[in-house]
Amino acid sequence: MGVLDGRVALVTGAGRGIGRTIAETLHAAGAAVVVADSGTDMRGDGADPGVASAVAKRLGDRAAAFSESIASPSAASAAVALAVQKFGGIDIVVNNAAILRDAFIFRADAMDWEAALRTNLSAPFYVLSAATPIMREQQKAGRGGEYDWGRIVNIVSTAGFYGNYGQVAYASAKAGLLGLTRVVALDMARTKVTCNAVAPFAATRVTESIKPQNPTQEAYKAHALKVPAQPVADLVAWLAGPEAGHVSGQLFGVRGRELMLFSQARPAVRAVLPERARIGETVAHALASHFLPLSTDLEAFGAEPVL
Repeated sequence: MGVLDGRVALVTGAGRGIGRTIAETLHAAGAAVVVADSGTDMRGDGADPGVASAVAKRLGDRAAAFSESIASPSAASAAVALAVQKFGGIDIVVNNAAILRDAFIFRADAMDWEAALRTNLSAPFYVLSAATPIMREQQKAGRGGEYDWGRIVNIVSTAGFYGNYGQVAYASAKAGLLGLTRVVALDMARTKVTCNAVAPFAATRVTESIKPQNPTQEAYKAHALKVPAQPVADLVAWLAGPEAGHVSGQLFGVRGRELMLFSQARPAVRAVLPERARIGETVAHALASHFLPLSTDLEAFGAEPVL
């Protein structure tokens, strides 16, 4: 018996890379899985419905393909509806789909900005706005008997917290996805639905596309290409299971056998301005030593991974 027997999962961006490994791992744990992937390239251009279909066919029983882009309210609702109609409900949502439209801010195109935010941030909102009302009704109806719970996992990126050269759209969307995670965790707490974020480190098409700007980033890419996606999927599967019912609103990272819990933005230090004091003096004396360095996520995680 799998820990997710009887559960139904929707995984976006599940046709390749980390998303596919997550879908396979949830399925192996007993869940029925909707494999949602339009088969686009990394920029979100083109489409290939065969990508999702191939994964669903390989999984066999308890799997279905959804090949439309979920970056619209109607398509997101249709993906959720497919899970309910084919498998009887929806218990697990993994928002993994993302595209890249990289450019330095002084060269960025507004249409690329809109496209990245639509897929990387609006689409998770569309999916959750369709899925969470059903999850609430399932909990009220006692779906699964005593296991009246649900799980949401949003795949974010350290680029959203550290930043990286030329990733203004991607980083902004991923930072916004953490904000969405926190609010959904609060909104769904009474329904026994958890919502967490995972920043993955693994070899993917995105990793291969990295263009290092310095030797440290070159080292990051070389190390990252060695990291398998399975540890990411194992963490997601655990968060999706009954054992993680007490975990919500958290930001995790996983890099091979390294499991990380990230701090989230809170005041690091507090200073009270003396009457009529200059702000610059107070900043210099009380705050400046706590400033974070202006380094990218590639530089922060350039060390050899533990595999």
